Formats: sequence, structure tokens, C-alpha cells
Amino acid sequence: MQELDQVFLEKAEQNLDATESEFANGRYDSSASRAYYACFQAAIYALRRAGIGPARRQGQWGHDFVQAQFNGELINRRKQYPSALRPTLSQNYALRIVADYTTDRVTQIRAARAATRAEDFVEAVRTGGGDSS
Repeated sequence: MQELDQVFLEKAEQNLDATESEFANGRYDSSASRAYYACFQAAIYALRRAGIGPARRQGQWGHDFVQAQFNGELINRRKQYPSALRPTLSQNYALRIVADYTTDRVTQIRAARAATRAEDFVEAVRTGGGDSS
């Protein structure tokens, strides 16, 4: 099971690399989308490592479920991750919706902020949470 868990962290890191690459090439919509998925897959990795899995839908990870469980269980209840990470999934998800499903464009500034949030999130998951302030 640990090898399967590791796949989610590897996917998170690949998406983080894609976030940076897309940003460097001025593709801010794609950068923002990848920033969200870096966080989403890192959160799945963290949840799996904590013994938490999807309750329904035969193993599929829903976006609402991942966000609720990461924030509720791993930040609020177990205090494994810093409270500063609490808004990251919802903020990057909202920006991904703009990037992927609307006619609006993600600005360079918003994409940069999403990338920074994703870097912080993935790093916190990679290192097991660190300070739980």
C-alpha cells in the first residue's frame, strides 16, 4: 500500500513542476490549474498516510471530500499540518474553476500566488507537516 501512496506524492510533485513550467511560459490558466492539482494530489497522499480513504464512490477521491478531510481531520483535529494551509485547497480550486471553465483569464499575479500556495502545501506534506501553528 505504501508504494501506491507514494504515487500521489509523485503526481503532486509533477504537477508542481508543471505549474512552474506553465507559469514561466506565460500560460497562467494552465499554471493555476496544475497548482490546484499539485495540492489535491498531495492532500490525497497525506490522507492515505493518515489512514483516511474515500467513504464512497468506490475509491474515487472527490474534491469536496479531500478538502473537508484534510482541513477537518489533519489540520483541525490531529493538528498534523499548520492552520495556514487551511484555505489553500479552496483558494486554488476556485482559481482552477476560473482557469478551466470560464471565459475569464487568470492573471500573472493570481497564478503566482497559486503557485506559491502549491509549493508551500506540497512541501508541508512532503515533510510531514512541520510546525502546526
